[in-house]
Amino acid sequence: MSQRITFAGRRVLVLGSAVAALALTACTPPGEPSSQPPGPGTPPPPAEQTQTGGGDAKTGSFEGTLAQPGGQGSAFTYNPALAPAGAKVKATVEGSEQSTVVDFEVTGLQPNRGYAVHAHVNACGPTGDAAGPHFQNKQDPAASPQSPSADPAYANPQNEIWLDLQTDAQGAGQASANVPFGITGERAPKSIVIHEESNTNTAAGQAGKAGGRAACLNIES
Repeated sequence: MSQRITFAGRRVLVLGSAVAALALTACTPPGEPSSQPPGPGTPPPPAEQTQTGGGDAKTGSFEGTLAQPGGQGSAFTYNPALAPAGAKVKATVEGSEQSTVVDFEVTGLQPNRGYAVHAHVNACGPTGDAAGPHFQNKQDPAASPQSPSADPAYANPQNEIWLDLQTDAQGAGQASANVPFGITGERAPKSIVIHEESNTNTAAGQAGKAGGRAACLNIES
């Protein structure tokens, strides 16, 4: 079957199904893909790729009532005179890959007193030492289990999580830390320790030190 069509101002003779092919070629502007479905053997266009944020930043709320170590709770006292059994502690962690905010609240501690408080690398245990050293974003290469970091370049509230607080007349207190790093995966603190000193030392060779460990709260997810 043949048919005459007008192409570029001239009438030409074309045969059979070539009419459709010629018409499609004439109507499709250069550089634009055809709207016709691909024929057999034609690879499909590449799928659109979307990037999403990775990581598993630590986030959650953790609370407990101070009790003698060895029980099944999540919060323990190692010095009942400074951190009485029955006192309540709560930590709220909101994190991303770039920053972390930690809020810490206590009720039932000694009234009108300061407490140094830090995030630590290990979970609470039968003694205060079980929590290990302070969590550090950039770890002090000179530190060891026998000699924890005391260098102000590493032991500081921008590289660690310090939550020093002051209680009121009822023994309640609150502190917040906003640090410029995320805590994700296995490299995340597992506890918050309340120390015996009223504030954290910042002097060279003593930075981060705050006396004995009076109590501990687990913040494991």
